[in-house]
Amino acid sequence: MVSEKVLPFHVVESGHAPLDSGHARLRELGYKQELKRDLSVVSNFAFSFSIMSVLTGVTTVYNTGLNYGGPVSFVYGWFIVSAFTMIVALPMAEICSSYPTSGGLYYWSAKLAGPRWAPFASWITGWFNIVGQWAVTTSVDFSLAQLIQVIILLSTGGKKGGGYEASRYVVIALHGGILIVHGMINSLPISFLSFLGQMAAIWNVLGVFVLTILIPSVATERASAKFVFTNLNTENGEGISSRPYIFLLGLLISQYTLTGFDASAHMTEETKDADRNGPKGIISAVGISIVVGWFYILGITFAVTDIPSLLSEDNDAGGYAIAEVFYQAFKKRYGNGSGGIVCLVIVGVAIFFCGMSSVTSNSRMAYAFSRDGAMPLSSLWHQVNKQEVPIYAVWLSVSISFCMALTSLGSIVAFHAMVSIATIGLYIAYAFPIFFRVTLARKHFVPGPFNLGHYGLIVGWVA
Repeated sequence: MVSEKVLPFHVVESGHAPLDSGHARLRELGYKQELKRDLSVVSNFAFSFSIMSVLTGVTTVYNTGLNYGGPVSFVYGWFIVSAFTMIVALPMAEICSSYPTSGGLYYWSAKLAGPRWAPFASWITGWFNIVGQWAVTTSVDFSLAQLIQVIILLSTGGKKGGGYEASRYVVIALHGGILIVHGMINSLPISFLSFLGQMAAIWNVLGVFVLTILIPSVATERASAKFVFTNLNTENGEGISSRPYIFLLGLLISQYTLTGFDASAHMTEETKDADRNGPKGIISAVGISIVVGWFYILGITFAVTDIPSLLSEDNDAGGYAIAEVFYQAFKKRYGNGSGGIVCLVIVGVAIFFCGMSSVTSNSRMAYAFSRDGAMPLSSLWHQVNKQEVPIYAVWLSVSISFCMALTSLGSIVAFHAMVSIATIGLYIAYAFPIFFRVTLARKHFVPGPFNLGHYGLIVGWVA
């Protein structure tokens, strides 16, 4: 359980730069700054935006969406999930403005639940949050390993042409290698990570823009508007015939993509004017992802003409739907699929950035959670190095994410389990502090600079 007393930290001596509002608020909450406060609002936004990464989420779970509902699940499901995601993000931003700490959700729950419920509320919220985050890193880096395997397969002739198809052991080795690289990058100073985070945001926006225009333009066969906006695929091979249930299962593609915006909260102790810029990071990351994501989904889906062939494990991409869309679009137009492979590399770089930012968010959560004594070996995980980076928390996150992926050696279903754990675990963690805000704390909550005013309780209950 989270201790009532925080562990001792470096005292900020006189003579340093004046405290900004977020730093001052941090000290009021009982913490003394230990991490460098170098991030601007753009950098804070970039971490959440690159974790939400439309190119990562939509590409990774597109097969699931095609199998359960198809275009209708994409187009309309995206709007439904987007609307409710923004409704969840708004009260989270309001609470973040009041409590700008790296702990984020678990700390909010402790403060909002009151003294009686604080230990349990913070403990349960924190563990759902951190396990969900580890599952996000696992699913993201494992999906990158899978994509690399598909790129290699297509580059060597495709499945139909006898291309090299890596075993599950090779895929898990790729996954481990990617995690090590992400751990090494996250061991560097936050100023460097800030630069990479901004690059990631730019790459995601430009990547979506390029692929949304390029793929439908290159494709020799395009879907009709009627297919894109009215086709509900009920042929899922699982014997599920209920249309409402199929539609709900198809929402996973939207829900998984629009997850991870709590990263802005976990980065607040490294953000200037965190009580203002943290909330801005949350709202802007969700809002821009909603718009960019819908255009990406539309662009790709207009290039879909035969769902069964895209999902077939006997196609050139081995059943990886978006890879097959890209590859076939260029192959039918130009006689070879090299252009499609280049497009997959664009997606792969976005996924790489997503995993990098995910490890950053993981490590800050683990750092803060252990700072309050809520994890085994807490005294180790909250230590920082000379660059003021929680180095042990970084490698803890990397190690656990690798161990979670080992289950894939038994069954690929494990990957879908990671996606589900990431989505469900994080949204449960999002729900707890909002619930305490509208119930136990409804009379004593003191809002920060960003607040919803009289609408706070209404929006909170809908969330």
